[in-house]
Amino acid sequence: MTDPLSTDPALNRMPTEEDLARLQFTTLLYYLHCTNPDNGLVRDKTHPDAPASIAAIGMALATIPVLVERGIIIRKFAVKIARTRLRFLLDSPQGPEPDATGYKGFFYHFLDIETGRRVWECELSTIDSAFLFAGALTVAAYFDGDSADEAEVRRLANALYDRADWTWACDHGLTLTHGWRPESGFIPYRWRGYDEGLLLYILGLGSPTHPLPPESYAAYTDSYEWRNIYGRELLYSGPLFTHQLSHMWIDFRGIRDEFMREHNSDYFQNSRHATFVQQEYAIRNPMKFAGYGEHCWGFTASDGPGWTKRNVAGIEVEFFDYIARGAPYGPDDGTVSPWAVVASLPFAPEIVIPTLRNFARMNLGMTRLYGFKPSFNQTYATEESDTRPWVSPYHFGIDQGPVVLMIENYRSAFLWNIMRRCQPVVVGLRKAGFAGGWL
Repeated sequence: MTDPLSTDPALNRMPTEEDLARLQFTTLLYYLHCTNPDNGLVRDKTHPDAPASIAAIGMALATIPVLVERGIIIRKFAVKIARTRLRFLLDSPQGPEPDATGYKGFFYHFLDIETGRRVWECELSTIDSAFLFAGALTVAAYFDGDSADEAEVRRLANALYDRADWTWACDHGLTLTHGWRPESGFIPYRWRGYDEGLLLYILGLGSPTHPLPPESYAAYTDSYEWRNIYGRELLYSGPLFTHQLSHMWIDFRGIRDEFMREHNSDYFQNSRHATFVQQEYAIRNPMKFAGYGEHCWGFTASDGPGWTKRNVAGIEVEFFDYIARGAPYGPDDGTVSPWAVVASLPFAPEIVIPTLRNFARMNLGMTRLYGFKPSFNQTYATEESDTRPWVSPYHFGIDQGPVVLMIENYRSAFLWNIMRRCQPVVVGLRKAGFAGGWL
């Protein structure tokens, strides 16, 4: 049976170094095409009415050094892009009003792309703000020249980061809350147990103005789950993005906190194991989804076919919309995310590259504008054709950054090297108990 997503056999050679460079370039274009030039705000996704996403803005900032180093934008103009974005955010209204841009130095998850004001009664998000701060600190570390523009970028970025009141965001507890709403106060969930919150705590501990107490990190790691999955010993978290997003900025190779010292591992090695677990889950394919296998895996937070149930080959299958999918314990509905595979490139290139070669043969946009479509589902046929699988109609700003930054870290370790010079990150790591390696 022919693969319904199969296209040009000439693509079988992919991906070479040149192909990775092209994928990185076309993925980067999202942040140039989907940015409001008046204020630097970046669309959450390619839907024409989409608001800005504060996390996508942070990732867009983090990719600016790549734009310069790869010769896409000259440094003199790239620094102006960073300056515009940072100045607008720093000057936007902060306060308890329901239509502000943020409060206590943190930002609402989604903002009106013209005004920068909160939309959809969304939450003030600690994790999405952390991605913004990480992007701001990236340009502050990169633009280290003597020009007035570069000095201004450093001033704005540091002011943005220094303003965040991390102790307030703990709401009288040791761990950080997920966020806050002016209508109802703090969200009842907290960042505990291994996930992308690792970055959140490192940035909070490194703050020179309102730092987290050192014991907050121990409270975060207290509910870690060390498991044996498919014969691999690792710190468990199901969705692949949780093993990747902190690593976009921080080189965890050879540096260990107390937990990793006890288990003779590090977070980089852990992400490598998690990548192999995802592949092994797809090979075993316990729910018998179409397409899964050695070169078709990648389960993460992603768009999906929708909240619905369908009869597939005599079995009722439940499908989801945007949700954090994971392996091996789910949730899973047959949806695979190529971007999440690319973002594991530094950890396990020997299984990522053959998988990307397989995705490159499929009609998923690897060589087209914005690169790979973020997700597809070969079990869920579209209404137009029984043999045409569902493919996400949009690209998302928070999926583009991991592709760009992790390709760059794989090619040159460039982002990791920049952030080794970032004082808040170094201070945060040391306060969290990290030692060894480059630290």
